[in-house]
Amino acid sequence: MAKKKFVVGCFDTEDTLFPAVKKVRMAGYKIHDVYTPFPVHGLDHAMGLRETSLHTAGFIYGITGTTTAVSCISWIFTKDWPLNIGGKPHFALPAWIPICFELTVLFAAVGMVLTFCYLCQLAPFVKKHHFHARATDDLFVMVIETTDKTNVDDLKAFLANSGAVETDVQVAEPGWWLGRYDREQELIRETAVAH
Repeated sequence: MAKKKFVVGCFDTEDTLFPAVKKVRMAGYKIHDVYTPFPVHGLDHAMGLRETSLHTAGFIYGITGTTTAVSCISWIFTKDWPLNIGGKPHFALPAWIPICFELTVLFAAVGMVLTFCYLCQLAPFVKKHHFHARATDDLFVMVIETTDKTNVDDLKAFLANSGAVETDVQVAEPGWWLGRYDREQELIRETAVAH
C-alpha cells in the first residue's frame, strides 16, 4: 500500500476539538480520522460522516436467519423426514416460531459483529498505524491527509491557532495490514542493539 503524508494535531479537551474540526472542514482540508480516548457525542456529525448502514445489514442478516430456519425446518418435516405426530400437520409453523426467532437473532448478532469488525478493520494480527501514543489516554488526535498542493507548515500553524497543543507530520500507510506488533517490536529492538 502506498504511504501518505499526514499532519497530526493533538488537543487537550473536546471543547477545543469541536471548533477545530469545524474550522478544518471549512478550510477544505480532508480529515483522515479523529482519535479520542472515549466516545464523543456528535463528533461524527462535526466530521461530516454519513450515518452508518449497520442497522440495514442487521436487518438483512436477521431475514436471512429467518429464511434459513423456515426453509430448513419445512424441508426436514415435509420432505426429508415427515413424521405423523398425533395427526398434526407436517407444516406446523406456530411450533417453529421459537427456533425461527433464535436463528434470526443468531444470524443478526454474528453478522453485525463481523461486519463491524470488517468496517473498523479489527481482527487478530491486523495492524494500523498509531498516530500518537496518548490518543487512547488523554489526548484528542486529529489526523489530516495532505496532498502535493498542501502547505504543511501553514496547516500546522492553522492547527496551532485552532487550539492544538502539539502538531506533527507523519508518513504512514492509511489502511491496515497483516502483522504482529510484538514481533516487529522485537525486530526494532534487535536492529537498535545491533547498531
